Amino acid sequence: VRLVESGGGLVQPGGSLRLSCAASGFSFSSYGMSWYRQAPGKERELVAFISSFGGSTNYADSVKGRFSISRDNIKKTVALQMNSLKPEDTAVYYCNVRKIGGDYWGQGTQVSVSS
Repeated sequence: VRLVESGGGLVQPGGSLRLSCAASGFSFSSYGMSWYRQAPGKERELVAFISSFGGSTNYADSVKGRFSISRDNIKKTVALQMNSLKPEDTAVYYCNVRKIGGDYWGQGTQVSVSS
């Protein structure tokens, strides 16, 4: 299993970023995919989840209405569109897949929201 995130960076409050995760090494269309984040000094938290064929999504209350998760099962990618970003969204964002063998994570991509 390999998950590679990209798209992080520094953005001003109110701005937007689009994160992408490229997956390989497993049957991508068979699994739900998630985005997590971890801010300094805090535990890793679930941000968004999308089911295997994209028919179902779930979001943390803190990002509902601002973030949108999507996937492309042909390209084997999952994206997180983040709008109206706030300073409290600053964190390292991780792509995740949960398989029978356990959780698999990417290396993470830093998102910093600051003026």
